[in-house]
Amino acid sequence: MEFHFLLNGTVATAFLVSANSMAVAATDTTHKTGHQNSGGIPHAAPHRPTGSPKSVKQKDPELLTVSARRSYARGVTETISSEVLAKSVPGTNPQKVLATRPGVMFQSADPQGLDTWSAQFYMHGFLQNQIGMTLDGIPLGDQEFRSLNGLNTTAAIASENVGRVNMSMSAGAESVASTSNLGGSLEYFSSDPNHERHLTTAQTFGSNAAYHTFIRADSGDLNQIGSRFYVSYMRNNTDKWKGGGNQFAQQVNAKFLQPIGQDSRISTFFDWSDKDLYNYQDMSFDMLKNGGYKLDNFVGTPDGYAKAYRLAQSLNNLPGGAIPAGYSRMSDPWDASYYDAVTAERDYLGGLTADFSLTHALRWKTTIYGHGQYRRGGWTTPYLSSPNGAPLAEQINASNTQRYGFTSSLTYTIAHNDISAGVWYENFHTRIGRYGIEQPLLGEGSPINALGTLPAGYQDFWSQTFNSNSFTAFVQDTYHPLENLALHFGFKSLLQTVRAGQNANDASYTGTDAIAAGSMTTARAFLPHISADWHFLRHHELFFDISENMKAYPVAAYKQGASPFAVTQSQFNQIRGGLKPETDWNYAVGYRYLDKILSASVYAYHTDFHNRLQQTTSGTIVNPISTVANVGSVTMNGVDAGLTVRLLRDVSLYNSVSYNHATYGDNLVEAGVTYATHGQQIVNYPRFMYKASLSYSHGGFEAHIDTQYLGERNFSYVGDMKAPGYWLENLGMRYNFGRMAQYNRNLEFVKNITLSFDIYNLANQKYIATMGENGNPVSGDYQSFMVGAPRQFFGSIKAEF
Repeated sequence: MEFHFLLNGTVATAFLVSANSMAVAATDTTHKTGHQNSGGIPHAAPHRPTGSPKSVKQKDPELLTVSARRSYARGVTETISSEVLAKSVPGTNPQKVLATRPGVMFQSADPQGLDTWSAQFYMHGFLQNQIGMTLDGIPLGDQEFRSLNGLNTTAAIASENVGRVNMSMSAGAESVASTSNLGGSLEYFSSDPNHERHLTTAQTFGSNAAYHTFIRADSGDLNQIGSRFYVSYMRNNTDKWKGGGNQFAQQVNAKFLQPIGQDSRISTFFDWSDKDLYNYQDMSFDMLKNGGYKLDNFVGTPDGYAKAYRLAQSLNNLPGGAIPAGYSRMSDPWDASYYDAVTAERDYLGGLTADFSLTHALRWKTTIYGHGQYRRGGWTTPYLSSPNGAPLAEQINASNTQRYGFTSSLTYTIAHNDISAGVWYENFHTRIGRYGIEQPLLGEGSPINALGTLPAGYQDFWSQTFNSNSFTAFVQDTYHPLENLALHFGFKSLLQTVRAGQNANDASYTGTDAIAAGSMTTARAFLPHISADWHFLRHHELFFDISENMKAYPVAAYKQGASPFAVTQSQFNQIRGGLKPETDWNYAVGYRYLDKILSASVYAYHTDFHNRLQQTTSGTIVNPISTVANVGSVTMNGVDAGLTVRLLRDVSLYNSVSYNHATYGDNLVEAGVTYATHGQQIVNYPRFMYKASLSYSHGGFEAHIDTQYLGERNFSYVGDMKAPGYWLENLGMRYNFGRMAQYNRNLEFVKNITLSFDIYNLANQKYIATMGENGNPVSGDYQSFMVGAPRQFFGSIKAEF
């Protein structure tokens, strides 16, 4: 197999990485980078030499690449190709595949990583809401579950349609349209339609009645200039591995590409996503110890509503109340299992991109986009009674969001400089609120289906409206004084204004006479970024990267996150004057070595993080006592090291270690009490990780086994509650038959058939996965983590015509 990327005159060669994989990237130094091409048409570049590009050739089809795809001085930016993503179970969240990289962690309560409530992604100590994410240049916004200005990546595009992901674990490019990229960026790019007429069908079967279906039809070239499109449909349905209920998602993607001349194009992308998920219950250490690993909600289980009903009666000391067997061992049996917890979401996303070569040295690229979303989350708890006398009621959070915006940039190549400048503007409007729906008296009707058509609510508990305008601008230049040396300088400007208004407030429910209303602005005119990349010998590369970044104030509704708008009006008035946006300085230095037998890398980084905002919580998760606190500074020092060795012609071995020493620089003062957080490791992220992969390939057969160790993680801010470290292994095998005409001439219409078999959590390890989804306690226990799925089996067949 030949491994290379031709990037407007730059060949990015990569060392080998085993399936489900990890790698270190290197870049050929024969010439410098021209303009970056996010599509399928190779752009003309004035620096492109004649002749064939250099590449690293290997015969082993098992081994994959992760390639640097960047202007030279962009630090650690790697491209994860669609071939790498395809080695996982079909439908798997691409972020779970990225977590095979050093310093990256992904957690979820389900094996595919599709449960949006539990999905959690970290890069070098930065959470997903501190990382910029885009799709074809369209900003995906803040990646929190309750984000009001974003879209989860799995709802934006089907994993099978992802062409590549550019991952920067350092500063993130200035051009990334984001107000939250403190710790790097993920840039998703959809695959282009095929030039030939093509039909892809794939079916996956798995544990817990899992079914994943994917169908994609490519039109092929419709005319001589190459106009073409594709349409795809994805359906994923699986029972939960514990408790009752299922998790269902379906999605339609469509893309049209219109080439213009030899070096320009217009493309459109459309996404419709529909998710209906019964969520897993949040747990505490007390619940895990005394309730067991498979403790979950009652919905979908025998006599589930009756159990939830009688449990609610017991909380309110009503006749007929009963605590289920075994629940009395827990200190809080009423929060251990609710009747249900659900998420329903409908998304529409569309974008149009014009990428024009104005002259041989000047390019103009503009994207306009729109996004509409309806989302609701519901749960039935014993803490709220229905007007008819039932001791429980369904509470619904519902939001409607509309986002519109555009990006536009110019890139000019002159002499030894690649100069670019651009802007991004976005407006979003959201209305969000909570209301109650009556549940029936026991024996007098069926409980409501919270994922179906809902009856009218009996009370609006609270409601807010948000309107935001965001603007960023950037200027950057990559200077090439020598063919093997690149120097980069750029800066970014950021301005965001958010206004919140109160529409409804039931003081008997919220406990306050008013919830947050008002406006806040984040502004910084100059956020610099400098870096350099030096290929001092044929196989050796040195680089450094320095940047300052800022995150706009998070936007979240009442008690929905670490946001200044998620509090009462009195708290908002107190903090709005003294609160500062999160900022950081990132410093990175690295070395890479690449040849055909051995590839190695070392990457060291230091971060000074200021004004870190966190949500500290206590009380019950249905009505928590939440505070948005500035936990002060965080100092982070870390190092990643990776090594890939080609042991034999068909065997490769990868190992990596990551160490992250990220500690709070201040003690936390909360309600007049000082907590000893100074010197404690940050919550939810381990200090040490180890990852390895052994792979074998021969002919059409591939097999791999991966392992990772995640070290101990702080659950509380003072470090008195910790999640233990754990090992996790995965196994995968697949066979590619190739064109079926080689077996039977009558099957010439079948271009390829692939069979695959995967085992997730091979050793059936029990472990704590997602942490802090409801906030983290300052000290002690709290109901805010989820456990990972046990051993799961998946089998798939894919046919291409």
